[in-house]
Amino acid sequence: MKKFIYALVLTFVFVACSKVPLTNRKQLSLVPDSQLMASSFSSYNDVLKESKLSNNTQQTQMIRNVGQRIQSAVERYLAQNNLSDLTKDFKWEYNLIAENVVNAWCMPGGKVAFYEGILPVCQDEAGIAVVMGHEVAHAVASHGGERMSQALLQQLGGVGLSIALREQPQQTQALAMAAYTGGSTVLGILPFSRLQE
Repeated sequence: MKKFIYALVLTFVFVACSKVPLTNRKQLSLVPDSQLMASSFSSYNDVLKESKLSNNTQQTQMIRNVGQRIQSAVERYLAQNNLSDLTKDFKWEYNLIAENVVNAWCMPGGKVAFYEGILPVCQDEAGIAVVMGHEVAHAVASHGGERMSQALLQQLGGVGLSIALREQPQQTQALAMAAYTGGSTVLGILPFSRLQE
């Protein structure tokens, strides 16, 4: 029975591997796009509800203008390369959050947020375009879904380890789980984040 379960899990993981169309790098894809988009859109709306949006109309408009130009360029490039499916479910949105934080991100589905604190670092529209282009590239390459898939796989491994160690003393279980969590993060998840960059 154990061999069957291991074979089933390995088959599931193998089937869940896909390739990033732009780079041909293999990536794990356990989370369906529909679920990823729904989660992303919900999380983005939560961030907007919890944050104060900038009342600087000039800076906000600059973020939106740059975003719309990047969106057009991405969609044009993907269409020219028969890859339009990569953004078919995107609902592009660009917002500037009124916090003095040096950060910007793009969630799966084209949900972009910039923080006022990054604008002095960017200096101008070209700098904003560099940062935003980088963040949008992560979304187009499905890095968010890949990260969620890696986390699910890590959790699955943790459950398997817990089951395997259920007869062991509590201290042994705790040490093994700590070693597994740290090891799988350092040796498995973090190297992938560098590959995604």
